[in-house]
Amino acid sequence: MVTKPTKEFTDAFGRRKIKGNMDIELAIDMLEMAQHLDHIVLFSGDGDFRRLVEAVQRRGVRVTVVSTPRSQPPMIADELRRQADVFVELQDLMPAISRGTVAREAPPSNNPQGPRLFESA
Repeated sequence: MVTKPTKEFTDAFGRRKIKGNMDIELAIDMLEMAQHLDHIVLFSGDGDFRRLVEAVQRRGVRVTVVSTPRSQPPMIADELRRQADVFVELQDLMPAISRGTVAREAPPSNNPQGPRLFESA
C-alpha cells in the first residue's frame, strides 16, 4: 500500500478543499513492477490510465480493470474498458466486498478454479 499526505487548499469561493491524487505514483509503480508481474488488477475507471495499461501489456502483463459503467455518471472510460484484458463490473463484486456482508474464504479444496467465497449468515 502506498500513502501520501493530502493537500488542503481554499478554492476561489472560500471553500476548504482536500486533494490527494495518486495517479502518477500508481503509474510509476505499475511500470516499475511490470517486469516482475504476470497480472495487474487496476481499480480505476480513469481513461488517463489507458496508455499505462497498454504499456504494461506490451511488457507481457495481463491487466484486469475493475470499475463500473452502471453508475450515473459512468465511472469507467470506454477506452480504458476496451484496453483491459479483462473488465470486472464493480457492482458484481458487491456481495463479496460490501460492509453489510461478511465474506470468508472456503477451506482448501481440490477446486482447480481456486478458492471460493462464502457468505456468513
